Order: sequence, then C-alpha cells, then structure tokens
Amino acid sequence: MGKVTIIGSGLMGSGIAQVTAVAGDEVTLVDTDPAALARAEDAIASSLERFTAKEKISAEDAAAARSRISTSESMDAAAGSDIVVEAVFERLDVKQEVFRKLSEIVSPDTILATNTSAIPITEIAAAATHPERVVGTHFFSPVPMMKLCELVRGHKTSDEVLAKAKDYVERIGKTCVVVNRDIAGFATTRLICALVNEAARLVEAGVISAEDVDTACKLGFGHAMGPLATADLTGIDVLVHATENIYEDTPEAQFYPPSLMRRLQASGDYGRKTKHGFYDYE
Repeated sequence: MGKVTIIGSGLMGSGIAQVTAVAGDEVTLVDTDPAALARAEDAIASSLERFTAKEKISAEDAAAARSRISTSESMDAAAGSDIVVEAVFERLDVKQEVFRKLSEIVSPDTILATNTSAIPITEIAAAATHPERVVGTHFFSPVPMMKLCELVRGHKTSDEVLAKAKDYVERIGKTCVVVNRDIAGFATTRLICALVNEAARLVEAGVISAEDVDTACKLGFGHAMGPLATADLTGIDVLVHATENIYEDTPEAQFYPPSLMRRLQASGDYGRKTKHGFYDYE
C-alpha cells in the first residue's frame, strides 16, 4: 500500500497500526489526544515484545516495525496516503465528521476504510466525497491475534476499491469474509449480538449463571470463548452501542439490548477495561 494512515489510536487503531507495520508499510497513527498516542505506542511496544518472547517475530523485525510507525495529532498527516483506516468511537456523527475532513485532505483515489462493527457503510460514506472509495474493514480484537476481517461493501463501493481493500487486508495477514449487502451489524456483529443478548437475558432471568452459560458455549459449541466473556473483552459499552445501531436500522426484538447490559453500561462496568463487567478482573 505504501503509506497507510490510521485515525484513532485506541485498542483497535493501535492494533491495526501494528499489524500493518509488521507487514512492511509505513504507518501514521493519528489521534487528537497526545496521551492516547503515548498509550498506543506503549501498547504496540508491549505487544511486539510478547511476540518476540514467543519467537513469533524476531527482535530485529519488531524493531523495524516500530520504526515504521509515526504519530500525529493532526488529520492533515493523512495527505498522500494510499489508504486511510478510521477506527474512532462507534457513533455515526463522529465517523461522518472524520470522513468529511478526510475528503478535504486526501486525494480522490485514496481508499477510505472504516472499522465500524455495526453502522451501515453507506451512511458513513454519505459524508465523503467520492463515496465509491469508502469500504468497511471490520477487524477483530485483539487485532494482532485475530485472523478475521469482515469486508463490507457500501451501496456505492466500487469493485476496484473492494479488491484493493481485500489485497491490503490479506497482505497484513488476515482472512477476509465479504458482506455484499450493507445492513447494520453486517454478518458477524449480528451473530454475536444476538448470542450475547440472549445469554444476558438468561442470566438476568436467573436461568443460568454467566460462568455456566459461557462453559456451555465453549464445551457444547466448541467456542474458544463464551459470549459473556467475549462481551467483557470487546466492551459492554461497545456492544450496547452496536445492538442499538442494529435495532434502530432493523427493529427486531433480539437486537434490543437487555436491561442487564444497559445497567452495566450505565454504571461504567464495561468489562476488562474497567475491571468489572459480567466478571470481575481485580
């Protein structure tokens, strides 16, 4: 790809920056918060150290990957990029503002990708000039470990852009599934939200404990992680936003977030990142 810019330096943005740099591309990680950029650099360094300790990457390659990552507090740094991947907060207005600004900075043939997990690509692309160059690249957390990327075609996404995005994602080590019809939640988020919501309802009704519903899914269905442990890892706040987005787009009862999840969100118990969720992580 040459030059890749990542907008947003949180867990997802820093992970995408890391795997892109390991694959050999020059990466600029952009965030308006300098403290967030510093945390991202520390997180990338720690992640690469763990990969080095497990002999999955050499110390030399890890150092080279770190040297390919630069940071900026200005979106102007995206100028000259071949592809820009947006990984900011999961809210339509926030993402649209990013794409509106990017349209003024990058060239018309720069690919604009969004890491949204639930918001229709077409709605995000509506804020961009040349919406045909907007595509969904839904990575999974933690990005350096998870091999899947869900590619989503918006209503106007061109075949060429979809193909180039697929080439980029595969070159950084991911396997793609392609969603050809742009609906809220796409395929994977609709599946996990439906499962997490039903698991939470069962726990809320006193039918089964969180531990036992997760054990049932792991041993009965072969899942690597149960749905409620997955919710804690992903972030309960993130999943509530995702289910709300899906419910607003297609008002189907299974996607309305259960009371238990909404209470956890309201109390700030988002899962691993706050030390409390369906489980305690003290």
